[in-house]
Amino acid sequence: MKLSAVAVVLFALQATVAVVQSTAPGTLTVGYYNDKCNRCVEGIVRDTVRAAIEADSTKGAALIRLLFHDCFVRANLPGSTFEVGKLISNFAAKGFTPEEVVILSGAHSVGRAHCSSFRDRLSAPSTEINPYFRDSVLHKYCGAGPADPVLENNIRDQNATALGNLTSFVVPANGGDLLDNSYYHNNLNNLVLFHSDWVLVGSSATLKHVHEYADNGTLWNLDFADALVKLSKLAMPPGSTGEIRKTCRATN
Repeated sequence: MKLSAVAVVLFALQATVAVVQSTAPGTLTVGYYNDKCNRCVEGIVRDTVRAAIEADSTKGAALIRLLFHDCFVRANLPGSTFEVGKLISNFAAKGFTPEEVVILSGAHSVGRAHCSSFRDRLSAPSTEINPYFRDSVLHKYCGAGPADPVLENNIRDQNATALGNLTSFVVPANGGDLLDNSYYHNNLNNLVLFHSDWVLVGSSATLKHVHEYADNGTLWNLDFADALVKLSKLAMPPGSTGEIRKTCRATN
């Protein structure tokens, strides 16, 4: 995840640093701190996040995951085994369209997953997953080493030797930018980890958008930024005032 993609993450993160009470409680406004300190808060966030991601590219995927899980706070988080109907209804409850489900799923072009989250794919039929990928990559990797090892979401970032001839399907990172539309190419080739990813190509409501973003990476960059900002503005559950978490992975 290099700087052009980092901007997407920063855009959403910057929107979370300013809370305005004068108009509507909880309203987020970029620039709120401009006259309150010598240096804009958004700039501090941008520079800090950029430095962290340049030092360790996995931090970008971690921040996206944190933002997603925090904004779906105390909700029924979409599961990796969801069928497309449940996936769409889960997001619709938060005001997202089927197209936005496809857009946000593109974040799986980066990051890693535990074998336990896609173990069902080890027995999926060949119509749903490339059989070599299933048998010679996922089976071998998840059956060795630790009880629940992690694997990169994107075949581009997986061990090239293990992939064998599947390397011909790898979409190279454009200028080293790892957060890109390669997810959609992988999905159309049945080379994704999660069942909830694959179902997007099995429904007419979502397949057209998978094709759309596979064909136009620039459009996905723009739409992903908009969807991520929309996600960051989701309201807290009724009656909740929020909390400072002791651990970021769970409510107190």
